[in-house]
Amino acid sequence: MRYIYLHGLASSPGSAKAVYLRDRFAELGVTLLVPDLNQGDFSHLTLTRQIQQIQTEFLATPTPITLIGSSLGGLTAAWLGEYHTFIQRLVLLAPAFGFLSHWLSTLGEETRHQWQVEGYRPIYHYGEQKELLLSYQFVEDIRQYEQTHRLKRPIPTLILHGQHDKVIPINESLIYAKERSWVELIPLNSDHSLSDVKAEIWQSILTFCQ
Repeated sequence: MRYIYLHGLASSPGSAKAVYLRDRFAELGVTLLVPDLNQGDFSHLTLTRQIQQIQTEFLATPTPITLIGSSLGGLTAAWLGEYHTFIQRLVLLAPAFGFLSHWLSTLGEETRHQWQVEGYRPIYHYGEQKELLLSYQFVEDIRQYEQTHRLKRPIPTLILHGQHDKVIPINESLIYAKERSWVELIPLNSDHSLSDVKAEIWQSILTFCQ
């Protein structure tokens, strides 16, 4: 079994959750693979590119895989699990279901229109600790992944979602889990970052993966 962690939008393999989980897996003698989804070109990031990257780097051989994805990485993991049967388990941390309806709406109509017209918009990148430009193609591309009702493969899935998440409300995960008997949802007393419940996340992952 290989374990792969997919970080969120404007994050990196050096994020707090990625480093914490990588260290916990290492204590068990297990390598947690954490690819850089920025690929040195955050400005032209799309969800399709993330999916293609993981397919190329890790899915060429039919090795059993557990995918752990945070936020946009969680949405990426869910779509990868739909089409690759040797992905045998999913752990989704505050998965970005309904991403556009929540995240894009916070920008305001004028800002969204300006982004579309100009083609790029500065986004604060937590990994780089500065603003980087992101192409509007990111928005156009992700629309095709908003229809989560198309995710029907009964793959064992654990969702951990903060009850106080204002970026992607927990209700998105509640609806997703309610419609799928193979999904377990654990609400956590946290926000979207889940940064203060890392130990709880790890214990839940251990139980689920056993």
